[in-house]
Amino acid sequence: MKVTDDLGREVNIPFPPKRIIPAVPSTTEFLFDLGLEGKIISRTKFCRYPKGKIEKLPNIGGPKNLYVDKINLLNPDLILVNEEENNKAQVEALMEDFPVYVSKVRNYEDALQNILNTGKITGTEPKAFEITNKIRAGFAKIPKSAEPIKVLYLIWRNPFMGVGKNSFINSMLEMCGFENILPDPQERYPNLTAEEIKDLNPDLVLLSSEPYPFEEANIKEIRDILPNAKIKLVDGEMFSWYESHMLQAADYFINLIKKIKAE
Repeated sequence: MKVTDDLGREVNIPFPPKRIIPAVPSTTEFLFDLGLEGKIISRTKFCRYPKGKIEKLPNIGGPKNLYVDKINLLNPDLILVNEEENNKAQVEALMEDFPVYVSKVRNYEDALQNILNTGKITGTEPKAFEITNKIRAGFAKIPKSAEPIKVLYLIWRNPFMGVGKNSFINSMLEMCGFENILPDPQERYPNLTAEEIKDLNPDLVLLSSEPYPFEEANIKEIRDILPNAKIKLVDGEMFSWYESHMLQAADYFINLIKKIKAE
């Protein structure tokens, strides 16, 4: 099967693939949800789901630091990578020997299209359609806000790092009725000083659980900078995992919005 990936590259994939390597944790979970157990031949060290199944798979390192030699020994017939999550040089090295399909996901619609694309190249289109339809139905239930809440979403500290507008996380914020306070144009993940955060003066600050694991202790740190803002710890998986994990995201967002409005 010849397909075109999100970088516009033509990829020749044996169909259906029988030895698949997902190079991103969310993709590993997604492939199991597509019913591909038995064809998934590895996991990253950060894979979490489905518990009880991924632990049995060989560890190929982290998305940014894959064990290329180990991947070579596993001899996959399809590797699924993401242009943001994975290391470009490593991906290009793998392309020399294996079919590598690169996804590029910047927003909600990109994410749904990626689900369908993956279903097509793995021979699981009916299940992929089912997942996208359920995601659309769930997100349609998120209440629309008459007045968007101005929000700053932080993913790192020392230095603080925010999320810009050309990102999947930003799209999830918009689906919640939040307005990303970072200016546009802006780099996708800008470093921010405490003074810059103060000048932005958001109504709401969301502290992600990943990649930096913000905790209750960090709330005081932000409150010292923004004494009048609402500050919430949030599950970073819900905002940044762009495949079947989105099945859980809509209900999470609905409950989050309720809590924020109730304060």
